[in-house]
Amino acid sequence: MRKIALYFFVFLYFYFPAHSQHGARKNFDEGWKFRLDSVNNYSATTVSDGDWRSLDLPHDWSIEGRFSKDHPATYNGGALPGGIGWYRKTFTLPAADADKQVYISFDGIYCNSEVWINGNYLGKRAHGYVSFQYDLTPWLHADGKPNTIAVKVSNNLQPNSRWYSGSGIYRHVWLTTLNKSSIKHWGTFAISRNITKNNSDLQIETKVQNAGSARQKLVLLTTVYDQQHNKVASENKEITALPGVAMPVVQTMKITNPHLWSVNDPYLYTVESVLQSSEGRELDKYQTTHGIRYFNMDKDKGFSLNGEHLKIRGVCNHHDLGALGTAVNTRAIERQLELLKAMGCNAIRTSHNPPAPELLDLCDKMGFIVMNETFDMWRHSKTNYDYSLYWDEEHQRDIRDHILRDRNHPSVIFWSIGNEIIEQWGDSTGMNMALELSGIVRALDSTRIVVSGNNEAGPYNNLIRSGMSDVVGYNYNTARWLSFHQDWPGKKLIITESTSALETRGHYDKIPFDTVRRWPLRWDLPLVDGNADNTVSAYDHVSAPWGSTHEESLKLMENNEHVSGMFVWTGFDYLGEPTPYTWPSRSSYFGIIDLAGFPKDVYYLYQSVWTDKPVLHVYPHWNWKRGDTLDVVAYYNQADEVELFLNGKSLGKQRKEKDNMHVKWRVPYTSGTVKAISRKAGKVVLTKEIKTAGAPAALQLLADRNTIAADGKDLSYITVKLVDKKGVLIPDANQLVKFSVTGPGFIAGVDNGDPVSHEPFKADQHKLMAGMGLVILQSTGKPGLIRLSASIPGLPETSIEIEVR
Repeated sequence: MRKIALYFFVFLYFYFPAHSQHGARKNFDEGWKFRLDSVNNYSATTVSDGDWRSLDLPHDWSIEGRFSKDHPATYNGGALPGGIGWYRKTFTLPAADADKQVYISFDGIYCNSEVWINGNYLGKRAHGYVSFQYDLTPWLHADGKPNTIAVKVSNNLQPNSRWYSGSGIYRHVWLTTLNKSSIKHWGTFAISRNITKNNSDLQIETKVQNAGSARQKLVLLTTVYDQQHNKVASENKEITALPGVAMPVVQTMKITNPHLWSVNDPYLYTVESVLQSSEGRELDKYQTTHGIRYFNMDKDKGFSLNGEHLKIRGVCNHHDLGALGTAVNTRAIERQLELLKAMGCNAIRTSHNPPAPELLDLCDKMGFIVMNETFDMWRHSKTNYDYSLYWDEEHQRDIRDHILRDRNHPSVIFWSIGNEIIEQWGDSTGMNMALELSGIVRALDSTRIVVSGNNEAGPYNNLIRSGMSDVVGYNYNTARWLSFHQDWPGKKLIITESTSALETRGHYDKIPFDTVRRWPLRWDLPLVDGNADNTVSAYDHVSAPWGSTHEESLKLMENNEHVSGMFVWTGFDYLGEPTPYTWPSRSSYFGIIDLAGFPKDVYYLYQSVWTDKPVLHVYPHWNWKRGDTLDVVAYYNQADEVELFLNGKSLGKQRKEKDNMHVKWRVPYTSGTVKAISRKAGKVVLTKEIKTAGAPAALQLLADRNTIAADGKDLSYITVKLVDKKGVLIPDANQLVKFSVTGPGFIAGVDNGDPVSHEPFKADQHKLMAGMGLVILQSTGKPGLIRLSASIPGLPETSIEIEVR
């Protein structure tokens, strides 16, 4: 029983949404109808949708399609279909809620969404990543008559994104029912100031709204709880709420012996705001997550958190979840963050848009610094149909909504107002726009750093020249990192985007490791010397022409104190933007981890530098042809040297020289066993072996979690491996594996991490790449045992069971 109780405590801790929210908010994801139709209008209540597809949200219809070079999104957009989709849901309002205020909130719809309630038009939002809310109250039926929500999602005008966007209501939807007097949506802001070891001042601003027709005498009771739910502070305040006005109420409390939030100890408090009538009746309850921390940027020493120096060791990530597409799933996001945390990563840049709220909840709980980005473009476009078309009408509302939604997350340290904005160049327009946007941000939150990601580091960059911030973000430009103080005296440096190295997991070109190539030679030239099969060597020796290898940028960042940190492009491969190739490639090569979530070799380079965990990683595989000569590379830490053996014969000891982060040996191929031993002061630290694989003998199924929750959302990621009779992975295996499932679960997606594969993600079969594949199992919402079986012709069927409870 203790194990079961602990399991559900962990489940609730990670899966119950923690961002600021009303207690009366209910999930509204279930029971929608869906139809793809670019011709007809389905906003009226009289529409018959009985034959439409039934589904639960979140939903990404593009990921369900087939890859094609003819899709207007192009290969840069993932080569998957767009179109126009309609969603409808019918619900009945309880009679008890007849006098209440009812709101619907959308965490994200991609894109150009329009919403109707009972045939009444509520509005349009073009931005595909900003959360928003509509008031349904004036048009609702509360007499038992059904109400119908209709949502039109228009992702037909493409290309509108430089990466895979997905299509649909791909994040959660919420229905909130409130009394006339309530706390406003995103209506709290908690700020800790004057933080010492003994005390911290906590200021909480709460916006109270009165939708009634008369003044209301109210009491706002605000209580602060620690992570064990012990009360640590509280304050009551009597207020008079005027009709039609959202009134700010400021309360200040003192927290004694504050437990600070950090990347290694992400301690969270909860601020509970209860609005009561003058008679003591509870009218509303609102919870806000809060972390007490302080930070500083120094032009010479870099970044510090809670008074301690901290290198920001981050990655950029796009928002897709591989085979799941963009449909938000908390466990899928958590798995990504777990892999990054184990690598030593401590920061995430939400490239290049506001993220799902669940990502920030997890960063709060798991200890990641976040650079939270709003825009990829301003008024000047990057693709034909992007957000620039709506800039003038919508950008102020969108950035305000973004800041209001996310400003209570302790993980958020940086606001980024734009990525590689075209207005960096040209006349003074960019200066004025940078000042406008940074002014909007600071009017809502003056406690964080405002930056932009600049790929122009020269003196004519309008955004930097504007003085919008004393912190400058560089994208790439490694040649100018060391001269930063000469170029921008008095300013502070953060590398908002770096590296753009390229790899295909498990593929190695038989050329020396130190032969560095830039593919293509220039950003505006086609690649002429790539591999015929659209692979890129997984040795760390290929990058895009604007970037660098992982080790090149890592050495420069780690060895220069004024470089406060960097965000590597990217943590994970993502759909779209398959630099250096075009079609038939359809997803990226940039990731430290591939699209299926399998680490590439460079993952262990970062782990050896960024963690205290003992690391020894040796590559490549050892299945080659007679006469081949390979570089064998090792990443290691906590040791003085590594000795390499081939079939028991020593090939010598190697130590890292100068600032190198690897060692290597040039080895003529002979089948057998490559063994590496790392030693410190003559004592063995770690031993690793790579063996030549024989003929295929069996499939292995390995689950990341053997127990999942019966909530209809939770996932188990099953790694599929083809091995020989000794259990050695067959590194060139690409066989088709077929799957079947019994019990309370289904296959949510299949993948292998191959950027060139055109196999669908929603299927019961998939080929392996480099001997590995992935099956994502999802619970149906019922307890029991899920049994996944996998088969290849000529081999015994293999099964695994996942407990659902």
